Amino acid sequence: MPSNSREEPKETLLVVDDVPATVEAIQRNLGALGYAVLTAPGVPEAMRILESSAVDLVITDLKMPRSSGLDLVRHVRENLRETEVIMITGYPSIEGAVAAVKIGAEEYLSKPFTDSELQGAVERALAKRRARRLGNALPLPPPAPTYGLIGDSAPMHRLRRSFAKAAASSATVLISGESGTGKELVARAIHYSSRRSAASFLPVNCGGIPETLLESELFGYVKGAFTGARESRAGFFQTADGGTIFLDEISETSLNMQVKLLRVLQDKQVHMIGSNRPRKVDVRILASTNKDPLALIKAGVFREDLYYRLNVISIHLPPLRDRGDDILLLTRHFAAKFVKELGKPAPRFTDAALHALKHGYHWPGNVRELENLVHSLVVMVEGSTIDVADLPPMLRFTAPQQSNVHRTLAEVEAEHLRNVLASVGGNKSRAARILGIARKTLREKLKDIDS
Repeated sequence: MPSNSREEPKETLLVVDDVPATVEAIQRNLGALGYAVLTAPGVPEAMRILESSAVDLVITDLKMPRSSGLDLVRHVRENLRETEVIMITGYPSIEGAVAAVKIGAEEYLSKPFTDSELQGAVERALAKRRARRLGNALPLPPPAPTYGLIGDSAPMHRLRRSFAKAAASSATVLISGESGTGKELVARAIHYSSRRSAASFLPVNCGGIPETLLESELFGYVKGAFTGARESRAGFFQTADGGTIFLDEISETSLNMQVKLLRVLQDKQVHMIGSNRPRKVDVRILASTNKDPLALIKAGVFREDLYYRLNVISIHLPPLRDRGDDILLLTRHFAAKFVKELGKPAPRFTDAALHALKHGYHWPGNVRELENLVHSLVVMVEGSTIDVADLPPMLRFTAPQQSNVHRTLAEVEAEHLRNVLASVGGNKSRAARILGIARKTLREKLKDIDS
């Protein structure tokens, strides 16, 4: 072997300080130990290096011009799960040390420090990194759901009391709440807790069936009623006879269809298309909407008499953001569900990741959005631990970069559009509602971005 052969660097370190003499001293000290040492005079420069280079340990000063070292620590903790951090400062204080450690710095050094103190801090931080990478995941026991409704928050306790009362009655129920909050789960819970539980539960997506087909699907038709009606066919109301029909998103129906639904509620009879003879049905009707029905009535797109017929019992589902620790219970439940389906070991969510899930996002898609996210994490994350760095960008902190100020309005808008689309799994209708624009407008903006 040639005598001038060189060993590969042990790990890559990034030193961030606005004092050149400090940077030079640390670089010389750690370079002599075999580490590859990169340097940056401030947070913006460090951010650019972190975007392009794999760094095992960041050593950063606390007080620097433009951005604080604390911003860099938080950015590393929430975006780079494999990178450790050491904070150094010439202004030592208890408050500074607590703040640094609280947001994720492994070590805190006060200037002036000796070479051995620096080396010891680096070795300890890197040892923690190696140990974490070798750590095993702990299983997460799933909670016991009630008809699929998971949660121990005050809103969920109120919800359970409401659907228990609704189940003991035969009255119609109007279930309201944002998309993804679990309105169909509540409808199923009411049905399967009621005296009709042995009969069928039939959900109907009113917004997903074209208006021209909805009447025939709901009420059925007789042979010869229209071109193509070669035989008589029962509708959903007849199929659900003796049980429960759930009219999901009933506010999407036309005023003409609302008149016909009102007649069913009043007379307990349905008219098949092409028949003059009504048919009696014994069906309990549950309905849902993700819109404010009173606002729809005021706008003239929903009948007031139908609203009062449906709203004998009213149940409102809370959005996920108002359910506190239920987010954590749901996260564990979905993780257990998907690892079982995939035959994978259960991952461990770090405290920081759970904190980000609970406090770092508005959850416009509610429980459905959380379920999709956990499914993606279980499939895509290769290690045994899920940390903040594994979460989507909208759930992670990003330190400010100087170049952001100089972006055009079109660039900022394009980034926001993409983030909102990503948060709802690419669903353009939901993204348009969150953005407060028409779906057609969103489609045109996306076309401009891609062109």
